Amino acid sequence: MGIKKVQVGFSSGEFSPSMYGRFDDPKYAQGLARCRNFIVRPQGPVELRPGTQFVRAAKFADRPCRLIPFTFTVDQTMVLEFGDGYIRFHTIGQTLMGSNGQPYEVATPYRAADLFELHYVQSMDVMTIVHANYPPKELRRYGATDWRLTDVQFRAPLTPPTITSVVFTVEPSDGVTLTEGEKTRYTLKYKVTAVQDTGDGIQESEASAIGSCKGNLYLNSSGVTITWSAVAGASRYRVYKNKGGLYSFIGETEELSLNDDNLDADSGITPPRYDQVLGNGRNPSAVAYFEQRRCFAGTPQNPQTVWMTRSGTESDLSYTIPSQSDNRIRFTIAAQEASKIIHLIPLSQLVALTNSTEYRISAGSGSGLAPDSIDAKVQANIGSSMVQPVIVNSTMVYAAARGNHVRELGYNWQASGFSTGDISIRSEHFFENNPVKDMALSKAPDSIIWCAMSDGSLIGCTYLPEQNICGWHRHDFTNGAVESVTTVVEGEEDVVYLSMRRTINGAVVRYVERMHERFCARLEDAFHVDCGGIYQGAATKTISGLTWLEGQKVSIFANGCVLPQQTVVNGTITLSQPSTKVFVGLPITADFQTLPASVQLQDGSYGIGHSKNINDVYLRVVKSSGVFIGPDFENLVEAKQRTSEPYGSPPDWMEKEISIMPYCAWNDAGQICVRQVDPLPLTIVSVAVDLAQ
Repeated sequence: MGIKKVQVGFSSGEFSPSMYGRFDDPKYAQGLARCRNFIVRPQGPVELRPGTQFVRAAKFADRPCRLIPFTFTVDQTMVLEFGDGYIRFHTIGQTLMGSNGQPYEVATPYRAADLFELHYVQSMDVMTIVHANYPPKELRRYGATDWRLTDVQFRAPLTPPTITSVVFTVEPSDGVTLTEGEKTRYTLKYKVTAVQDTGDGIQESEASAIGSCKGNLYLNSSGVTITWSAVAGASRYRVYKNKGGLYSFIGETEELSLNDDNLDADSGITPPRYDQVLGNGRNPSAVAYFEQRRCFAGTPQNPQTVWMTRSGTESDLSYTIPSQSDNRIRFTIAAQEASKIIHLIPLSQLVALTNSTEYRISAGSGSGLAPDSIDAKVQANIGSSMVQPVIVNSTMVYAAARGNHVRELGYNWQASGFSTGDISIRSEHFFENNPVKDMALSKAPDSIIWCAMSDGSLIGCTYLPEQNICGWHRHDFTNGAVESVTTVVEGEEDVVYLSMRRTINGAVVRYVERMHERFCARLEDAFHVDCGGIYQGAATKTISGLTWLEGQKVSIFANGCVLPQQTVVNGTITLSQPSTKVFVGLPITADFQTLPASVQLQDGSYGIGHSKNINDVYLRVVKSSGVFIGPDFENLVEAKQRTSEPYGSPPDWMEKEISIMPYCAWNDAGQICVRQVDPLPLTIVSVAVDLAQ
């Protein structure tokens, strides 16, 4: 009996073998049994991933490095290579060089073993970096080759003034004689602070020591003159007077003295106070920005305590008595387990993640956060790993603490809180004994979560929660293992950068590589080799300078044509024909396999227990060139590529339905396999088969 079986899309990605019997799952009709080195498009097709370009060897071949994005504007982005004690900088596939002709570097205290537990957040040209073993630091960009890494200063940089004199005076009044007791009835006490206007708002020093005198400001023509020493960097000074035990504001001046002739004291404004600040061994593990505050959490001494700076400031952890709504916030989450906060994620509300619990932090009254309006509620009891989560629109995606699952957390209006779900459940085979090591998000041209895995593979998830699209795909690299992944905006796309560990010419090396842009206008611009290089210039048969590929068998794509593979010797290859545009790199093998065929039969078996054979295959492709098709990967037939193009010219794109009769292979699955081994593009839109059973 012959049956026409059609699959019109593949947006559910690669399924785990444990799902092969779930014909009832609505996602099954869009799933694949194998999706290797193909990217799942949200519209349904799968597209051969672009290759990677070699950027530069990492500083150390024997130690890993981690890649972290830095975005000042969409036109000014950098990839930061954090290595053992250094940072290097890369942009648009090039390395930032110093005046000495060597890669520009910034020294750091971070050791290689700690790099993947660094947590960071960026605001404009300042990146905040935290780790439990190091004081919180700021990486600031002052110029193209002027980057500085310094400790975060949580106190005002100003020293308190020193009061040098406090003098009471009273002018004699006609006919009135004052006794000494009347003149000195009260003890008048004062404090002074220094004030500075900075990019972090108004910064005020701690209060000076008390200055006092005996006096009586209720007398006519009386006053107290307070004098203090100048403070370097101060633009003005504030003076506070003791009023009922509280030092209250009486005036501000640019001078070094102030006369108090019984000035009104505003008890709503008091000198700033500082308790034990962060750093000096009290090192946070999590950092974020939320509601105009920089937030820190998870020190070894206070694992479930959160600190938030004064509203509108970066580093001011001061507070006042009485408390003001813009004071710094400090609170500890009451929990059954003392699990350290390892992530702070700003969604519609602040989310705190420990390795066992997800919390929602909000203003209890529904207004803005303030010291007296903090509410922390448990949202789930799953927990997160140390891998820094990514935010997709209003949803957070994170690696779970246990079980090697990837989960989503978003606001649920029905539950009036955040709910979490497992987005890796249909592709759990990717994560078995294989934890996520690093995670990044590309937003354009498609929303894809990239995961660097412990086994060296790169796992992608095409993820659009608003469209209910979640499709996983795996990417492998010849002689290579991915150790870190990040993305930055470059042009019209979010470009993927990889830190790779490779074995080249028998030696272990570490390279920074950049995944090529996905879209190209012409076939000859398609880049589908890994760790590759580009030659563009006068026609030549000799391509040299390929030292990073020494001893490797490489694929060659020249002027839109595939040339025979060669081995790089002394950094050089010789082409079979002169070419002006050449892509050279390690080969990519891409595999596509449909799921076991489900066929609704009268016996209700879905085809289970029936042998099947594929008589004909109809593969619709766009922007493609070259493809092998068969019932399995051992029996593949090449689809005819050329049609009417002149001899010696590159073939045109294929945008058509390919019809092919594969090798006969009766089996219980009825699957179709597609493989691409040449450096040529391939996008599969749909597949249909004539199925005999």
